Amino acid sequence: MKNSKAAVYIFTLSVSLLLISCADMLIGDEGKYDEDIYLNYKTKTILELPFDGDWYIVAGGKSLELNHHFAPNRHQRYALDIIQKENEKIYTGDGTKNEDYYCFGKRLNAPGDGKIVTVVNNIEDNVPGVLNTKQAWGNYIVIDHLNGEYSCMVHFKKNSIIVAVGDVVVRGQMVGQAGNSGNSTGPHLHYHMQTTASRTTGVGLPIQFLNYYADDVFTERGEPIKSQTVRKN
Repeated sequence: MKNSKAAVYIFTLSVSLLLISCADMLIGDEGKYDEDIYLNYKTKTILELPFDGDWYIVAGGKSLELNHHFAPNRHQRYALDIIQKENEKIYTGDGTKNEDYYCFGKRLNAPGDGKIVTVVNNIEDNVPGVLNTKQAWGNYIVIDHLNGEYSCMVHFKKNSIIVAVGDVVVRGQMVGQAGNSGNSTGPHLHYHMQTTASRTTGVGLPIQFLNYYADDVFTERGEPIKSQTVRKN
């Protein structure tokens, strides 16, 4: 840890962000690429950003340049990776502990109304810089919005999820805390929307939030993209 591993934690923000990887890189999708979804899809669920305060979009958008999740035939192609940062850093100290990271343990909320259909809550958080590829999503929930849209929130802190399968949730309700479980090298929230509750199938859907600020500009309806700082109205 004092040699090669320690060096990981003194990188600048731009390099640190490259270390944050998600389960999507390991999981396939049986859904077919749909150009109409890419061009014209309008989110049915009334969505708000699923956190409080300012958060930073590490990955998001409709191109590989903006979003490493984006590719044909991927249920996570419109996914977002989201962190918090201050003074261009994502952690305090040397970043060797999850508690060093600004977003670790922060409240996460249901982005929209729906019913909880999947909960995993018992996966250990990783040491920063170490992956758990065997339990790629780590601790996560799936929300059925009862309209063909399913929200997937991934990498929660162990035992922080406070909802159970069958619970009905409302937009803005706390569901857990940001963590570093699963195929993740640093604390962050991975969020995407798809057409099924399955972890391995479904078609990815664009995610349009209502009434939020992106880089201090009010957005009535929009899709956050890489390098934006976003917050709820």
